Amino acid sequence: MLEIILNIFLIIENDFVVAFKAKAHEMEGGDDRKIKFLKENVKGDYINAENFDAPTNSKGGFMKYKKFARLEQQGMQFHLFEEIFQHYNAPQRPVVCVTPVVDNKIIEN
Repeated sequence: MLEIILNIFLIIENDFVVAFKAKAHEMEGGDDRKIKFLKENVKGDYINAENFDAPTNSKGGFMKYKKFARLEQQGMQFHLFEEIFQHYNAPQRPVVCVTPVVDNKIIEN
């Protein structure tokens, strides 16, 4: 069965997450195969990804990357991607690959 999978990019400038970008694909198969596909397509997907707003606080300030990393350690980062998930009509728990882009440089893991 085809499933929406996503490459999501954190745009980081001066240690703040200032935007998100995302590129969706439809794919079937196991999660390992999907993650491998997403990682292999990071560079091309970044070029073709759609822009999304990053969360801001009540004063309009962006989130520090360190705070995002703490949320990620707790498995809470996916709440920040709800707009992206809705936009692409992603399943309840989509397979995603999250890649930081620091000062316009893709940081691949």
